Amino acid sequence: MSRVDPPSGQARAALLHRIDRFPRWGLSIVSVITIGLGMMFVQYDIFNINVSFVQTCAQIVDGCSPATSDLFIGLPVFLSLVGYGVGALLLGPLSDRFGRHSLLIIAMVITGIGSLYSALSINETHFALSRLVTGIGIGADLAIINVFVSEVSPRRMRGRYTSVLFFMAALGAALGIWLGLYLTTPMTPWPQGLPFALASESFDTGWRWVYGVGAILAGISLVLRVALPESPRWLIEQGRHEEASTVIVRMEALATRRSSLLPEDTAATLPPEPSGGTLRAIRELMTSPRYLQRLIILGVAWLLGYITIYAFAGAFTSVLVRQGLTAAEAGMVSAVGLSGFIAAAIVARYVVDRVERKWWMLIGSLITIIGALVVAFGNGSPFVMFGGAVVLFFGQNIWVPAQYALTAESFPTRFRTSAYALADSIGHVGGGLGVFLLVGVLSQFPLEITMLGLVAFLVVGALVNLLAPRTRDKALEDISS
Repeated sequence: MSRVDPPSGQARAALLHRIDRFPRWGLSIVSVITIGLGMMFVQYDIFNINVSFVQTCAQIVDGCSPATSDLFIGLPVFLSLVGYGVGALLLGPLSDRFGRHSLLIIAMVITGIGSLYSALSINETHFALSRLVTGIGIGADLAIINVFVSEVSPRRMRGRYTSVLFFMAALGAALGIWLGLYLTTPMTPWPQGLPFALASESFDTGWRWVYGVGAILAGISLVLRVALPESPRWLIEQGRHEEASTVIVRMEALATRRSSLLPEDTAATLPPEPSGGTLRAIRELMTSPRYLQRLIILGVAWLLGYITIYAFAGAFTSVLVRQGLTAAEAGMVSAVGLSGFIAAAIVARYVVDRVERKWWMLIGSLITIIGALVVAFGNGSPFVMFGGAVVLFFGQNIWVPAQYALTAESFPTRFRTSAYALADSIGHVGGGLGVFLLVGVLSQFPLEITMLGLVAFLVVGALVNLLAPRTRDKALEDISS
């Protein structure tokens, strides 16, 4: 027996279908920039340790030198990723109960505090703990923001808009690495380094400024987030139809400024009625064979993919230094390679909705293999390594926007953030453990073995991912029906 009377149920379905009729996103430019800044900060924090840790390690870790920094980077990266899992698991489900808006604000507060803590760390222990705190905020933010984007986007464009935000993320990654190169490596002639870099005997605290900039970005993002609207799909799920209608009317006005609403899909599935609360919804997730299977598939795919991603995002420079490059040379390879990340975000914007989501991980892994081989066999030739790094970062990131969308799309609204958080947490904690255990070990081998060993995890993850559901061009309610 339905818990909602028929008129209310019909109103609920009508509101949900209106969102999918938008010809484009119904958010203001300020809202788009606000969400984009959040994604920018997330990737800035992920990548800023890549180059800067060589200096951080030498400054605050006993017995560390640039040549051995790869042996010490595992712990802070691991704790950061554990934080991602903790944040996603603790705060993600709370957004299913209290709303996306309030938890997005809380997540950014935690992230900013963690970044400031990193900047002020006085030893290895404090630095590692600061990465854990920052990770808690970022993990929650990643889970909630990707769900929010899926819930405010029309079905035909969910992948495209995720990719637009991923472009901002790519800019954040580039800022993190280039700022680290500028502040933490010595002045070195191009292409071996940056001719105008600042690090010297009289300026050896550049790494603190790297994290300080992160705290500033978090503060700006926090102020802007106050004006974000609540997810209309979440409001509908709570039975708050009047508030949802108000948000949808505003979004509709913005979305139809240049074109009219799309025709209504008369074959669309009537969404199921709301569940009886957050705990009941999570219990449904864990006991439903369909959703539990999806959770396991996506969690394992993320786990294996994240081992590759975070090995290169967080430790690529340290691995190359272990192979004999100077910190400036290795940092420059990482910095130039980030242009592949930016290119991937741009390309994904136009192609992500043309191919089924789950295939993108396999496509990306094949491209990543090519880039890894070029880097390995180009050792000693800066420009060859630059080219390989560009291809590598392009390949390992081209699939990420599609995977964000796929994970958010695969579960119903009543526990979407909880499910996303669980899948992402499995990925981050497992990926962090993999980086912690593998980077120092694999970097002892010749570069070609190191590179292929790290990419192999992405390939296996891509094969697992093929078991995920098809979601492209489907209404969120149809996918979960």
